[in-house]
Amino acid sequence: MRRKMHRAWVSFYRNLLLRDRPLTVKLLVYSAMLVVIPLLVVGMISFQKSSTVLREEANQSNQQIIEQVKLHIEYYIRDFEIDSIRMQNHPSMQRFLRMTSQQEVENSGIEEPMMQLLKDTAYSRSDISRIMLIMGYQTVLDTSLNKSVTPALQLIEEPWFQSVPTNSDIMLIIRPPSARYELEDLPVLSIVKRLVSPNTLEPVATLVMEVNFKRIQEIADRVTVGRTGYLSILDPYGRYIYSPEFSEIGHLAPWDQLGWNLQQERGSYQAQAGNRLFYTFSLSSYLNWRLVTTIPEKELTRGTEYIRQTIWWTVVVTLVIAYLIGIGFAASIVRPVRALQFFMKRVKEGDFSARADIESKDEIGQLTNDFNKMVDKLQVLLDEIYVSQLRETDLQLRQKETELKVLQSQVNPHFLMNALETVRGMALEKEMSDISVLVASLGKLLRYNLNHSAATISLREEIQICELYLRIQKYRFEDRISYIFTIPEWAKEQAIAKFALQPLVENCVIHGIEISNQPVHIEITARRLCEHEFVVELQDSGVGISPSKLRSLQIDLQQKDMITADSHIGIVNVHRRISYLFGSEFGIELESKPDAGTLVKIKLPLSMYKDEEGGGETCTN
Repeated sequence: MRRKMHRAWVSFYRNLLLRDRPLTVKLLVYSAMLVVIPLLVVGMISFQKSSTVLREEANQSNQQIIEQVKLHIEYYIRDFEIDSIRMQNHPSMQRFLRMTSQQEVENSGIEEPMMQLLKDTAYSRSDISRIMLIMGYQTVLDTSLNKSVTPALQLIEEPWFQSVPTNSDIMLIIRPPSARYELEDLPVLSIVKRLVSPNTLEPVATLVMEVNFKRIQEIADRVTVGRTGYLSILDPYGRYIYSPEFSEIGHLAPWDQLGWNLQQERGSYQAQAGNRLFYTFSLSSYLNWRLVTTIPEKELTRGTEYIRQTIWWTVVVTLVIAYLIGIGFAASIVRPVRALQFFMKRVKEGDFSARADIESKDEIGQLTNDFNKMVDKLQVLLDEIYVSQLRETDLQLRQKETELKVLQSQVNPHFLMNALETVRGMALEKEMSDISVLVASLGKLLRYNLNHSAATISLREEIQICELYLRIQKYRFEDRISYIFTIPEWAKEQAIAKFALQPLVENCVIHGIEISNQPVHIEITARRLCEHEFVVELQDSGVGISPSKLRSLQIDLQQKDMITADSHIGIVNVHRRISYLFGSEFGIELESKPDAGTLVKIKLPLSMYKDEEGGGETCTN
């Protein structure tokens, strides 16, 4: 008996592991298990998690919608509260509230200005249908001339009238329609507030403002809750103030059926009966209204249903593919795979000379052939990348050198300089000294550009070129331009990029004098920032730079890309050259105000010099 049980157990174990089955059957069965079981587990977990996440997202989204609508309606009601405060503080209202009898009101003649005050307030807002002021001694002021509306004194008999707060807070009342204000009957929204006597500070009157409910309806109608959801508004007692179903307005919501608690300020609830609606609600502490969104469960679960169907189809398709692949497998696939693995390891270690032998033309043989081709391409790509990196490095170096040369000069001045010397000689023969000096200055400028091929020069030489340029402009503009250089001796030997100051001075002339008839004064100074840095400042008294143009220039100064040679040599290009030559921490800073001039600061490295002012400061950022 024991032996039979052992044989039965062994047989079951062998059948379970499919030891006696062909390899194709094993592949089919095991592949099915490997595909179906994980997908089912993942599908079930994903379905549950997605359902929870969708409800949480729906709750959060609906809460955001409710908060937006609630804020909009609260702002709308606050405007009426502000109007009531404005009426309460009016002199006529203050005088009226001090009166204690109907006879005193009639004798004072206050009724006419009070009615005018109420009418003006009602006319100022198209959504105010009626304003009433009810005094404790039965004096009534009513802006409505419609006899079919509820009389003001009749409102005193309604239950809600006695519950109006005595601390001047407003109270919102929704009453059924008593007159046809619009094309269709709508509820009446009354904003009620107690008014106190300035003498006794006790409530003596009640202000009632009836508002066109259609505005509240328009705000709620604009709300879109999903595809089929909707928004409802309920009063403190659970009655509908607004509902897409107009017949529900004024009726109690099914709170007991839903299991909600009227004391709960906000939350969500999934109905278990009927069509299983998903509710999200929030209470407005200011309005004492509760806003509720309703979404059918079908809309919430639409995404989960799609996930479930996708999982099932994935299982079916994957099984089919697994079966088709398993049929094509052969028993002897291990050896070529191991051989291929060996050569892959050699390639991983950097030996690209190894090639795997192709023993067959099946998938493994094709894979081996593709592997060999891939190794060949990798070898070629590595060689190309190495050569490409060398070329790119050389190209970058040449590009920077070319950019510096292009920015330093755009014309070869040989021919022009010789022509200017001829003009200068003719001017001297004609005894035109002014023209001779002007041409000589221009010739020096061109000779300077021709003879200085270095990227940097001393500040002394750059100042001399600027002075030549300004001297030429002085002949042109005469008294409209003046200039001064205040450069310490220690700064004159400091290095600066060639043609760094002249383009900036040219900007002062072009944008300061040529577009304006006012005189312009240019001042160039230098001062030390710390022991390793100094700054050259160029200040002009021109028209300045507009805020938008200034922001654009400051953004360009922060960019790292080089301005092409087609652009004029200006502030941005000077900044680029300085950054290339001395480092990214050096360059130009720009300050300007319209009609207040422009200040350009050129920050440069400071070479060692004899300090005549004491120890240098430490640079700080």
